Amino acid sequence: MYENLIVKDCDGVAVVMMNRPDVRNAINSKMQAELHSVVTLAGEDDRVRAVVFTGAGDRAFAAGADIESLRDYTSETAIQSRMQRLFDDIEALNKPTIAAINGHALGGGCELAMACDIRIASQTARFGLPETNLAILPGAGGTQRLARLIGPGRALDMILTGRIMSAGEALETGLVSRVVPNADLLVAAKETAATIMAKGPLAIRLAKLVVRAGVDVDSRSGLMMERLAQALLYNSDDKREGVEAFLAKRPPSFTGK
Repeated sequence: MYENLIVKDCDGVAVVMMNRPDVRNAINSKMQAELHSVVTLAGEDDRVRAVVFTGAGDRAFAAGADIESLRDYTSETAIQSRMQRLFDDIEALNKPTIAAINGHALGGGCELAMACDIRIASQTARFGLPETNLAILPGAGGTQRLARLIGPGRALDMILTGRIMSAGEALETGLVSRVVPNADLLVAAKETAATIMAKGPLAIRLAKLVVRAGVDVDSRSGLMMERLAQALLYNSDDKREGVEAFLAKRPPSFTGK
């Protein structure tokens, strides 16, 4: 179905591999459109319960936008901001998303990873937002998501200098949650997805929604959203099943209701 992606269904996990290894999986307009299609379909398909993003080859997760096309960008391009909107859609997807970061995640590649719920890096992963080298800034969510993940001081250090961050530093600062050997990366991502998928689907969806929305509001409003989400869950079939299964010492059978 796709020219620039390889998409596989692995027991309910959609593994989306960006497949332009000759240009370090740079995200051109065609790949953007294909990623948008995959994200839309994943959100609508009940068989898909989690999505893993990764890159083909061992050099790069994704090296950002295609620099050749940057020559033709205008103010209108920035206002339309198709890549920013794509990453917003990934962030808002009603399924858990995991970035399995193999190699360099630069510019838009780093911004895509930051839009995911969980980031797992290989030992050779590298992160950077080097747009200031081209006299532009990270405009697909980078200035906002990076500051929220690692703090404004560290974010400004990366953005203003354009320096590259190692996998170890990314773990230390909280940009990623795990670093694993290169050969174990996809296995770790799939195992993480399987662990999440074993939980109550409605609880997973609401937990993601409350955490994401709560970041942008004051603490009191966030706590109110938390209570309302919990009220919904307390009346759900899945809550009753989860409690009964736990007390009966058997695996739960959740329905997402």
